[in-house]
Amino acid sequence: MEVNTPIAEDIRVTDQNAQYDAACKKLLSEKIILAWIMKSCLEEYRDLGVKEIAEKYIEGTPQVGEVAITPGETNATKVRGISNEDTVQGEGKVTFDIRFLAWAPVSGELIQLIVNVEAQGKLNTGYPMVKRAIYHCSRMISAQYGTEFIHSEYQKIKKVCSIFVCMTTPKNRQNSITRYRLVEENLIGNVKEPVRNYDLMSAVMLCLGGAKGENYDGVLKLLDVLLSSEAGIAEKRQVLQDDFDIPMTETMEAEVQAMCNLSQGVEEKGRIRGRVEGRAEGRAEGRTEGIAASIKSLMDSMGWSMEQAMAALKISEEDRSQYAKLLNN
Repeated sequence: MEVNTPIAEDIRVTDQNAQYDAACKKLLSEKIILAWIMKSCLEEYRDLGVKEIAEKYIEGTPQVGEVAITPGETNATKVRGISNEDTVQGEGKVTFDIRFLAWAPVSGELIQLIVNVEAQGKLNTGYPMVKRAIYHCSRMISAQYGTEFIHSEYQKIKKVCSIFVCMTTPKNRQNSITRYRLVEENLIGNVKEPVRNYDLMSAVMLCLGGAKGENYDGVLKLLDVLLSSEAGIAEKRQVLQDDFDIPMTETMEAEVQAMCNLSQGVEEKGRIRGRVEGRAEGRAEGRTEGIAASIKSLMDSMGWSMEQAMAALKISEEDRSQYAKLLNN
């Protein structure tokens, strides 16, 4: 018979969490969802319609982390343009959640951008998340050498954008979108460099916060509902179709259903793990109390000291202070 242990449950929960993360990334890679993110976070798309961005300006089909695009989907609505892995000798491999090429109409001409979207479970991870976003931007720029330009052809460098979608955020960051970019600052004189020569990276922190907070509208509401582990598929379908005019295709519905099922599985595994740990702790506590009772019995019946009773029961030196404390209390 299979015995559930805390370690076994950790492995199962970790596995389901990984599958849940993969399902989130697949949903975010839908062109219409990416279009909402781009319109809300990147100034190049502010004046464009969401459907126009999805149909006209996102190139190809996205590559999503290390999850393969299902073969045979001739009507796929995701983006595949460039590799989502960036390898530098001595630095190891960096894998981007979603990375793709996009066109943008700027000053009467089309320019090409490299866009990265990251699904981040929580904002507080022990380091400033914005630094990681800037690092992603830097890697996407340096990775263009040898593919977009060689030698001194720096004029060919494409602008890069890294957008972090953070699902669990502190109160002061909830329902907010913050952009970090390069700007021109004249310290002496009044120089005007063409913007396209230095506006080469944008790092954006898109922080969700839920319906109870301010600014709960637009892409913040869309992503909060879409990525929610609590909202059911019917609620997600209704919000997408009624509030955002996004028809839920069979592919998207299957992805939403998979994510809902996985979130329920993760919660159930968490409850099971709690019960398993509770039983384990209960058994350990019961054993401790039983041994303490035996010590007390020997002390009463034999007139022994506590040390003599513990020695007779062959209790190790490192455990004796634990029983002494219990008996003294």
